[in-house]
Amino acid sequence: MSQPIIEINNISKKYRIAHQQEKYVTLRDILTNVIRKPFRFIRSKVSKNVAKEDFWALKDISFTVDKGEAMGIIGPNGAGKTTLLKILSRITPPTAGKIKLRGRTASLLEVGTGFHPELTGRENIFLNGAILGMSKTEIKKKFDEIVSFSGIKKFLDTPVKRYSSGMFVRLAFSVAAHLEPEILLIDEVLAVGDAEFQKKCLGKMDDITKKSGRTILFVSHNMAAVQNLCNRCIFLDQGRIKMIGETRKVIEKYLSTSSVGASKRILKDYKQDNSRIKILSIELKNGIQNKFCVSWAQPIEMIIEIEVKERVKQVSFAVGVSTIENVPVFTVHHNDHGERLWNLDKGRYRIRVSIDNLLRAGLYNITLGAHSLTRKNILCYLPKVAQLEVSDITINGKKYLYQNPGLINIRATWALI
Repeated sequence: MSQPIIEINNISKKYRIAHQQEKYVTLRDILTNVIRKPFRFIRSKVSKNVAKEDFWALKDISFTVDKGEAMGIIGPNGAGKTTLLKILSRITPPTAGKIKLRGRTASLLEVGTGFHPELTGRENIFLNGAILGMSKTEIKKKFDEIVSFSGIKKFLDTPVKRYSSGMFVRLAFSVAAHLEPEILLIDEVLAVGDAEFQKKCLGKMDDITKKSGRTILFVSHNMAAVQNLCNRCIFLDQGRIKMIGETRKVIEKYLSTSSVGASKRILKDYKQDNSRIKILSIELKNGIQNKFCVSWAQPIEMIIEIEVKERVKQVSFAVGVSTIENVPVFTVHHNDHGERLWNLDKGRYRIRVSIDNLLRAGLYNITLGAHSLTRKNILCYLPKVAQLEVSDITINGKKYLYQNPGLINIRATWALI
């Protein structure tokens, strides 16, 4: 039996946090005290007590990854995901534990890591390739593929300090993916790129694992991307492994135990460009255990709170549902069956919507929108405002044991005639 390409045994990482409370002191105060009372100033600095606290970013982390496997790492902010990848990249040493990496490793942890800002994109390809342990001959062999994939040929001889963050990511990912490391460590940096490039990167990573037999550790808050790419997943929380196993089950565990599982989403931080209608919140009224989760047998009952900033006429509201792989399942408009369109004056409104639930057990994205038939324009469009879980547990605790293949559970009437 072959050995795992990554072997982590009881890894822990401790940091010392200093707590110190000082009053606000101006530069003039400091200079005056140094000149008037130099010895007292020095003595005060030497004798000052600073409280320190041990913080364990990671505690007793153990797992293995086989060659050719794509492993996802998910969890809330501050869970220790980036710290783990930095240890595997040898950027920071662990406080305790052992790591065995049986292959050449490349990492993509931060935008522009390993790039020199004064060098051009062309020069940085060779520099970054050398850092990853590639020979000049190997880099030249892959050079045209790297440039083509990155899509920055026009700016290849421009210093990278003039690149946008998206261009940084394009070039950095292209170098790391094409120079054939056995192990590729990727943090959330792909979130910087545009949607088209993210899709391109996910396709490339899929090829890396399935066709080239290389190994990927992928940290992301994008559950759809993790679900698409990874067979197994780790749920980290407060520096410890909460669950490790099949990706779908781990994601469900994460969503059910974290704040993203709450039954109401406040959308104040959600970017909304249109000034006429703003969606303030979405709430699942019949969620199981106050989560954004319903049983397969329950209708989906939601309250959508909106703010109209100026009068709008003949408005149609819509709710869309898609899988976390972004496959559309259905979209419903409030006027689908001839209901009248709404004319709304300035103010706040609450919209109740009840949708017959034919969804199979699983995770789904909710998208909200509204458009005006008078002006024939979109008033608001908010993709993926919430993630809905459909459970195979009914209200009375019984489990639905079998589901037909497909996206939905169609109800039919049968009879012998």
